[in-house]
Amino acid sequence: MPINDPVINRQTPRADFTIDQCWDEYTLTEHAVWSMLYERQAKALEGRACDAFFEGLKLLDLNTGGIPDLAILNEKLRALTGWEVVMVPHLVPDDVFFEHLANRRFPAGRFIRGQDQMDYLQEPDIFHDVYGHVPMLTQPVFADYMQAYGKGGMRALKHDCLKNLARLYWYTVEFGLIKTDEGMRIYGAGIVSSRTESIFSIESDSPNRLHFDLTRVMHTDYRIDDFQQVYFAIDSFDELFDATKQDFGPLYERMSVDKHVHEITKVLESDKVYTHGTQDYANSGGRKAEV
Repeated sequence: MPINDPVINRQTPRADFTIDQCWDEYTLTEHAVWSMLYERQAKALEGRACDAFFEGLKLLDLNTGGIPDLAILNEKLRALTGWEVVMVPHLVPDDVFFEHLANRRFPAGRFIRGQDQMDYLQEPDIFHDVYGHVPMLTQPVFADYMQAYGKGGMRALKHDCLKNLARLYWYTVEFGLIKTDEGMRIYGAGIVSSRTESIFSIESDSPNRLHFDLTRVMHTDYRIDDFQQVYFAIDSFDELFDATKQDFGPLYERMSVDKHVHEITKVLESDKVYTHGTQDYANSGGRKAEV
């Protein structure tokens, strides 16, 4: 869907699909939308998001009264983990996305949703990309995981295993949960940038909550148009990185032949189950969730 942003539309993307942010051209209304979303999420995430996410928000100082200036943000982020955020006009091709991640660059959309889209939009905006994703990139282990994911993606394209790798990203980077001494907490960007799924993912009896298992996740379907029907939880970010720092070559070879996909609601005998969900929400018809 075309993005109605004149700053984007007048630019010709570079070979790597990046564009200039042109921060000084954001309007007061656009800055106000960021501030409203930030304030709303601060309330929704209290007692629900993990400490690492809140630490990242504090380190980057993302609550400055408006959309962050990447020139300032990237100086802080590079000093912490060597990552930087690059601006793109829209969703980029898979190979471009993976190459950016493999080189510690996170692609973020420039545009921000309108006031009439506070609860739902089809394509991720700068609030989802920067507020949702970037705080976790201040954490060294997670930052390394994201780079490893990018390198793995470049190999996945050669093995026809892109769908398997997309499921891994979906259930960790976008919709991952982590177990803590205080209980289940959120780290996935798709949840922390959504007011209602922040509550649903932690408190609802409807979804299954299972322990993370690499091959299980890579064979599990997901939905993009509503709340998740299953979430996978890790014990630590070290667990996540350790599971994915292996050579994915043999794994891809097996998956290029074994194309089976687990149904979203299925609970396997081998699963470590934290919540065997009722699926009442999905069975009642659900609704479109926030981004």
